Amino acid sequence: MVRSTGVRPCLNERSVTCRRLSLACPQTTPTSCIGAPALTARHDWHDRSEEQYSSDHLLHLDTRREVDPLDGIDPSFLLDWHAVEDIDDDTQRWSTWLSVEPLSRGPEPRPDWVVTSQGAIDTELGILKTGKEADAYLLERAVPGSDALGESVVMVAKRYRSTEHRTFHRAATYTEGRSVKRSRDQRALKAGSTWGKIVAAGEWAVSEWEALKRCWLLGLPVPYPVQLDGQEILMEWITVEGEDGVETAPRLAQTRPGPALLASYYDQLRDALATMVQAGIVHGDLSPYNTLAAGERLVVIDLPQVVDLVGNANGMDFLLRDCRNMCRWFRARGLEVDEQELFGELMAHAF
Repeated sequence: MVRSTGVRPCLNERSVTCRRLSLACPQTTPTSCIGAPALTARHDWHDRSEEQYSSDHLLHLDTRREVDPLDGIDPSFLLDWHAVEDIDDDTQRWSTWLSVEPLSRGPEPRPDWVVTSQGAIDTELGILKTGKEADAYLLERAVPGSDALGESVVMVAKRYRSTEHRTFHRAATYTEGRSVKRSRDQRALKAGSTWGKIVAAGEWAVSEWEALKRCWLLGLPVPYPVQLDGQEILMEWITVEGEDGVETAPRLAQTRPGPALLASYYDQLRDALATMVQAGIVHGDLSPYNTLAAGERLVVIDLPQVVDLVGNANGMDFLLRDCRNMCRWFRARGLEVDEQELFGELMAHAF
């Protein structure tokens, strides 16, 4: 008994009966029922199939080449990062550059050394000096592990004290002509309340901040103001090269310059005062103790008492006193100068 296979046999006696080809196999031209394909035709099909699947025609991938997953990505979208250890809360803080308002950041164009990175850390290095109304500290702002320009810098942090902790008690003569924006703050100042004392400390910081910005934009020799944050001003650290490396520039009163440098210092002072009075402002507390000798360059510091030459009733008196204080020091070092002559020259620039 023959089992049915479901394959219809060809009627030709020379034909070959075979099962139907699977769909997975390469399809060939259907065989006619009249007879099996010739042997040569079968060999031709076999040759073509070998040529079709020859290894020479396969695509070879170079598995030895390392493929960079970042190839083709715009570099501006790539970030590099590394973990930072916990900061010391007593001496460190995260940079406050982005915490302050844009108007509380230094004027543009900014120097290349200003650090604006959000990943920078502020580290307090110690006190620099104490003053009548504020204390100055050295503060390093740096991106951890970097000392590149624009990622690491040492600045001066000037922090104003509250009214009960300051030794400067002639504030009223300097604040004449100034206004407070908010009426609430003005009332608190007059009443001497706790909030009024906070406002007073902040007003002195704001006053010096505005003076530094204005003088910097005028091209005057003052430290660059980096930022204002409440009662703290961050500014440029004026330095000189000392025997042990970089150190704070000395006050003019501490120097003993030669005749040529002494005359240069006086010319720089006169030009700076002339520029200030042309802008209608007076330092108000100028002396050899708040003027720095940075090598051959004279730098004026401590400007919270800056007054309006005309708006303040004592403006001209303050200008004359500034001239007297400075000329007295230059005369003591052997340079023949006269404060009345300097004052008259400056008044000619003012009007």
